Amino acid sequence: MFLHHSPFWLKAFFPGFVWHIPTREKQIFLTFDDGPIPDITESVLETLARYKAKATFFCIGNNVEKHPEIFQKLIDNQHSIGNHTFNHMNGWKTEDALYLDNIKQCEATLNVPTNLFRPPYGRIKKSQSRVVRKERKIIMWDVLSGDFSKEISQEICLEKSIQYARPGSIVLFHDSVKAAKNMQYALPRFLDHFSNLGFAFEAMAMK
Repeated sequence: MFLHHSPFWLKAFFPGFVWHIPTREKQIFLTFDDGPIPDITESVLETLARYKAKATFFCIGNNVEKHPEIFQKLIDNQHSIGNHTFNHMNGWKTEDALYLDNIKQCEATLNVPTNLFRPPYGRIKKSQSRVVRKERKIIMWDVLSGDFSKEISQEICLEKSIQYARPGSIVLFHDSVKAAKNMQYALPRFLDHFSNLGFAFEAMAMK
């Protein structure tokens, strides 16, 4: 069970986190979690390129280590990079020292100057976030596509993503094996819909 749209009370409970980007412009901030993954991440890059769209990729350090050539493509295509821990750790289930070390391990593997961090599953303890926020922005989301869920169809994934997106929305997709079917259906149609409405798709500033 999950919410496609982050409600005001959730944002209010975590006021120091970034849930959307204030703007009066027709801009949407696409984000992708859990890559890089062969074929899947590359298909995302091809789709984004067709719409001249930029995005922010929250990468797992272990995947970057396994697939450095795909990670380099993200950089070469001028997308932004964010830290998603080295081993996709659930902060609620991890001791603070281990969690924070895993973030640093990912940072060393990425080897790019970024202060963007997204906690896997959106789960991070307040004690962890206090430390993380000293040097990084904790990026959450305004719209959760739900592409990872086996309980929703491709059509619902697209419908809900379109329904809740607005200027300044941070929209979360996944470039992962689990999410590939829904994501690869929804992403081009999402881009097409909002492109026709005059929206631009921007990457987040990494500093």
